[in-house]
Amino acid sequence: MDNEITAKAIESKILTIRNQQVMIDRDLAELYGVETKALNQAVKRNIERFPDDFMFQLTKEEAGDWKSQIMNSNDDISRSQIVTLKKDEDRRGQNIKYLPYAFTEQGIAMLSSVLKSQTAVEVNIQIMRAFVAMRHFFQNNAQDIQKFNAQYPTLTLKHTAKMHDRFMIIDQKILYHIGASLKDLGKKCFAFETLDASLIGHLLKNV
Repeated sequence: MDNEITAKAIESKILTIRNQQVMIDRDLAELYGVETKALNQAVKRNIERFPDDFMFQLTKEEAGDWKSQIMNSNDDISRSQIVTLKKDEDRRGQNIKYLPYAFTEQGIAMLSSVLKSQTAVEVNIQIMRAFVAMRHFFQNNAQDIQKFNAQYPTLTLKHTAKMHDRFMIIDQKILYHIGASLKDLGKKCFAFETLDASLIGHLLKNV
């Protein structure tokens, strides 16, 4: 399993719904290498292990918001999701008749015990690490926001999964991380920072 690809795939699929971080059943099924129907059937056979704070079904409005977020995303991972959505529309019409299930971190941890496969165990380890990393990110940013708001007008933090990484290497000595395509420089949200040049070799191995 390629840790770099897995980390990117997982991070792009963690969403914030009902003020909590979750992953959708079809996204989890894709990572586990099983069909969504098989995943949900395994859950239903063990439904006593999945209380409401472990799993919940999206409303039509939430499903529509989730679909729009995927359609508006530019990354390669989301393109596979768009293909799946379009196939669903062909079979079921323009409305989402099947309302997906969302799993919280606790629910995802429980999934490996009901799927009973080595792949599920390995993927769940990667997912748990992604949740921990994202939680640390939010905690660190929350501290920075509190400091900012103590001195300046109130700052509101909004999370988005629509951005993807770009890297620029100059003369094998300088490494830049860019949070969007250069054509979008100065538009909306944009990140530009210098990284440790020792990471260049690692990045090139994964191109």
